Amino acid sequence: MALKSFISLYYARLVVSNIKKWSSKPVETQQAVLKELVEGAKNTVFGKDHYFNEINNYEEFKKRVPIRDYEALLPYINRIINGESDILWKGMPIYFCKTSGTTSGTKYIPISKESISNHIESAKNALLCYIAETGNTQFVDGKMIFLQGSPVLEKKGKVPTGRLSGIVAHHVPAYLQKNRMPSYATNCIEDWEEKVEAIAKETMIEDMRLISGIPPWVQMYFEKLLIFSGKKNIKELFPNFSLFVYGGVNYEPYRNRMEQLIGAKIDSIETYPASEGFIAFQNSQKEEGLLLVLNKGIFYEFIPAEDYFNENPTRISLEDVELDKNYALIMNTNAGLWGYSIGDTVKFVSKKPYKIIVTGRIKHFTSAFGEHVIAEEVEFAMKKALEKHGGEVIDFHVAPQVNPSEGGLPYHEWLIEFAQQPSDLKTFSEDLDSLMQQKNSYYRDLINGNVLKPLVITCLKRDTFKNYMKSQGKLGGQNKTPRLANDRKMADALSLFK
Repeated sequence: MALKSFISLYYARLVVSNIKKWSSKPVETQQAVLKELVEGAKNTVFGKDHYFNEINNYEEFKKRVPIRDYEALLPYINRIINGESDILWKGMPIYFCKTSGTTSGTKYIPISKESISNHIESAKNALLCYIAETGNTQFVDGKMIFLQGSPVLEKKGKVPTGRLSGIVAHHVPAYLQKNRMPSYATNCIEDWEEKVEAIAKETMIEDMRLISGIPPWVQMYFEKLLIFSGKKNIKELFPNFSLFVYGGVNYEPYRNRMEQLIGAKIDSIETYPASEGFIAFQNSQKEEGLLLVLNKGIFYEFIPAEDYFNENPTRISLEDVELDKNYALIMNTNAGLWGYSIGDTVKFVSKKPYKIIVTGRIKHFTSAFGEHVIAEEVEFAMKKALEKHGGEVIDFHVAPQVNPSEGGLPYHEWLIEFAQQPSDLKTFSEDLDSLMQQKNSYYRDLINGNVLKPLVITCLKRDTFKNYMKSQGKLGGQNKTPRLANDRKMADALSLFK
C-alpha cells in the first residue's frame, strides 16, 4: 500500500469515529447548532428584527422566525448587495452562490466564512466514509476529475459570485491538487461542449481513478472520451477507474447508459449538495439513504408535504420526524438563511442514524440537468408566445428527453395539444425557447453551453390530454394535468395517444 493510501485509511477511520459520535446524539447535536446560530446572529439586522435575544428554545424560534422562500428574504439580500454588513449573518458573505430562481430570476445565496467548511468537509467526509468501510484507497494514488462549472468569479456588489461548483473549486485541499483534473485553464472554458472536448483530450492519457459530476455531464464526457480514444468502453481506457461520485439530479434515468459506457458496474457515492448547504451524503455502500449532516452549521426543520401549502403548516424539528413520510426541507444556516424553504422533499429511511432519500420538489418541475424549470416559467413563456404568434392551446406538458433516439444533444420536449396551431410553428418554437431562457438563467446557460439544444415541440391530436387523464382515472373534478415532470412517464404515455 502506497504511503498516501495508508495515511488515507488511517485518517478515514478517525473521521468516521467522529461522525459516529455526533450522529449517535442527533437531537443534542441539532439543539447545539440552533443555539450557536441564534447566538451568532442575535446582533444582525435579521436577529434584531426577530428578537433573537429572547429565543431560548425551538418553540420560541418558531414563533419569531416564519418560513420563507427566496423572494421573502430578498430585501435582506439586497441590503448585502448594496454593501451593508451584519444583515443576515455577522459580517459580509465571502461569496454569493448564483443559482436559478423563480419569480425573482437568478438567486444569490450567501456563503459565509463559517459555512464554507460545510461544503468542503462534507464532500471530503463522503469519500472518507467510503474508504473506511471498503478499504479501497487505490483511487487516491491516481488522478481524479471533478466536472464542474467555471471557477471564474464575478462580483455582485462587493461579494465574489459564481456557481457553487466553481466556488468550491477554489477550496480543493492541497493534498488533492496534484491529483486533480482538469487543469485550471480548461476548467475556465465557458462553452460546455468545447470544455468537455478539452477535458476529454486532457484526461484520456491519464490514470483516471475517481470521476465526479452531475450524471448527464459525465455521460457527455464519457461519450467524448470513447470517440477520441477509439476504445470500446471507459474501463478499457481507464482500467483503474473504481469510483463514481454524483449528485444534483436523479441518477436512475442515466444508470443503464452510464454502465454501458463504463463497461462494468463500479462503486458510486451519492451526495446531496445545494447552494444553501451540503445537506447529506451516502456514508455506506451497504445501507440505503444519505447521512444527514447535523453538526456543520445547519439547523433543519421539516413540514409534512401534505401540509406545506396550508396557512399554518405543521413545523417540526428532527426529533419528531417519522420514517417513510415526505417532508419539505427547511434550513437555518450559519450563512444567514432563516426558516428557508429549499423546495426539496425528503423521506427518512433511518433514524439510527438519521438518513434520508431525496424524493423530489414540493412543486412539479423539470430538472434533469439541474436547471429546475418550474410551472410559472413555462406558463409565462407559453402565454407570451401565444400573444405574439396567435394560436390556442388546450393543454401541454414539458419533459426532458435525455437520450434522443435520433442522436444529438438532449432537450426539453413540449407536448402540446393545440386547438389552433400558430401559423409559423418554427418561429413560435424559437420564441418560446427564447422566453424560457429569459425566465430561467440556468436553462439559458445550458443552451449557450451546448449542453442542451433548444426545445422541441411535439404536436398532439385533439383530446389527447382528456384521454390520458381518463386512462389514469383522473378525468374531471379537481384533477389537474401536471405541467412538468422530471421523467418521461407521462410524456411517453401521452405519446400513445398521438
